[in-house]
This record gives sequence, C-alpha cells and structure tokens, in this order.
Amino acid sequence: MVNQNRLLEEFLRLIQIDSPSKGERRVADYLKARLTELGFEVEEDQAGKQFGGDAGNVIARLKGGRPELMFCAHMDTVQPGEGIVPRLNDGIITSAGETILGGDDKAGVCAILEALQVLRENHLPHPGLVVVFTVAEEGGLRGAKALDIAALGAEMGYCLDAGGPVGTVINRGPAQDQFTAVISGRAAHAGISPEDGISAIQVAAEAIMRTRLGRIDPETTANIGLISGGQATNIVPERVELKGEARSLDENKLAKQTRHMRETLEEVSRKRGAKLTMDWVPSYPALNLPAESPVIRLAVKAFQRLGIVSRVSQTGGGSDANIFNSKGLPTANLGIGMEKVHSCEEFIRVKDMVDMARFLLQVVELAIQ
Repeated sequence: MVNQNRLLEEFLRLIQIDSPSKGERRVADYLKARLTELGFEVEEDQAGKQFGGDAGNVIARLKGGRPELMFCAHMDTVQPGEGIVPRLNDGIITSAGETILGGDDKAGVCAILEALQVLRENHLPHPGLVVVFTVAEEGGLRGAKALDIAALGAEMGYCLDAGGPVGTVINRGPAQDQFTAVISGRAAHAGISPEDGISAIQVAAEAIMRTRLGRIDPETTANIGLISGGQATNIVPERVELKGEARSLDENKLAKQTRHMRETLEEVSRKRGAKLTMDWVPSYPALNLPAESPVIRLAVKAFQRLGIVSRVSQTGGGSDANIFNSKGLPTANLGIGMEKVHSCEEFIRVKDMVDMARFLLQVVELAIQ
C-alpha cells in the first residue's frame, strides 16, 4: 500500500527546503499544512523562542483507540545543508556532493508522512496518534528539551533518527556532558623575553596529551573538538579556549571520565603556573530501555511480521529519544538506513524509506490488536 513514487517525490521536495538548526520556519509551515491535509489537529509550540530559533516544534494529533503512539523525527539539518541538489541513481539518493543530503532526518519525516497518508486514504483502524517534528535536534536536542512531553498524552513512542540498517532498534544510548575550559597564561615577546611568558597553548597541548580521549571502553568516549587562542607568532599566547565532551552509557563511568579530564587540566595548569576556568554542562541523559519493554517488543514484532531481521542494540549517539525517555515517555530510536550522515557523502536507499513507512503501518496495526 505504500506508494514509493509518492514517498520519493515528498523526500526530494522536502530536502530542497533549507532548514538549518534554528532556521526551520519554511519546513515547519510545509509540514503543518501537510498534516492538516491528513486530518490531524496541528499546533506549533514556542520552543524556538527559548534559543533564538524561528520556529517551534510541530505537534499533530489524530484521535483513536489505546494505546496512544508517538512518532517523531526532527526538521533541522547540519551544515553544509542549504541549496541541496539531490541525485537519484539506481535507487540510492545522494546530494550533488557540495552539501549533505538531509536524510538526517527528513527521511524519517517522509516515512512518517507516507504511513499517515496510507492510513488515511485507506481508512485503516488505528490507535491515537501523536506526531512530533522537532526543531534544533542537531547540536543539543534543544527542541525536545523545550517540548511539553507530558502534554502529548502518548504511552510509547518511536524516533526515526538513527543510522544503521532498517530493523535496528536502539534501546540504549549514552549520556553526554560538555565542557568549555579557558587556560590563562602570561603574554611575553616570543623573540626577546619568551622566558617571561607562560604559553597557554603549550599548557593545553601537554594537558591534551595526558588526557584519555577517543574510545575509553565499550561504553564510554571522550573528545576535545575545538581549540582556539593566541594572537600572533611573536607573542607567547596568553589565552586558549578548549571545548570538548564525554559520553557514556554508564553514568558512573561518565562521572569518572569527566573527573579525569578536569583533574588533568587542573594539574597541568597548576604545574605550569597557568590559571584554569572550566565549566561542565550536562547535555542530555542516557537512554536505557529494557529489551523486554512494550515499546521494544512491539517494534521487534512489527519487523518480524514484515520479514525484516531486527536487532536491539546500543548507540554512541544521542537523539530526541533520550529526552523523551528522561521525561517518562518510553521511546525507542530506530535505524532508518541512512549512511555517512553529517557528511557530503551522505546517502539513503529509497527502499529503506519504503520499509520504514511499512514498519510504521505494521506498528499501528499491531498496537490495536
């Protein structure tokens, strides 16, 4: 019943509407109109006003039986994501190569829209449905954090926002903490009196070399991703700023890693006579759904009905599902087949989007049995 050509046309249309994080206005308006056409009660919250965005989360409801299900995808894309020119070759969609594709996460959006279209045009029985298209997912899950999740009224949900093959059901994801550290040394002329200076860059370099980074263990990672500082080659650099993160599926391991990173920077700064200010901010909590929970069992059963091999697994990335679960709405994240996301080599297969739409229809059918 899924119309592949219609789904493909929707996807190609949607990815050509620019929607960088905090700039989702045009996509939000488009989706509100589409959901209204499908018979949903549609609203937009004020989430964007909390972080300088031009649009809020789009929330749509369709009354039905129990249990109420929530389907979620995000509207924003990473950069370079403006002026996308899609290419279709042998069932695989890419960009022309100068931008990302935007399948993350418009492939999820389109799979949801196609499933809803089939549902309505065939008058299929369904539970109560809540559709949430979030803003500013990239770079902090800000739309989901600002969403009134309790008011949704859903009992379980699915985010269509993970890489990996269709059939992947994510039940565990890491918590993330982020930091900004400023190392303050002492400026001096690099040619005349370098011994009078304290190089903040040298302090930072030594600290970074002594810090455990990358894959710490199977559940924990850490990274220092941004460094800036210095004024000129003839000045011993007085100030350096570092930005980094740590993630772990285990909250205790996360605390241990953040403590190690903080203490290493403190120790090296103190030894070198520099000053350190460091600010750690929790970014999002861990996702931890029991494999036997109803939302996971329903997904696995739906894939089985379709003859698709399912795999319940963990991920190293965060998603809106982390926020939904932390606020009491059991939500699994799903692999939708997108690959090489956040790069200009990103691609997705048309078949995978079709299979995800079929999956959603199967979930709807099973939910009311």
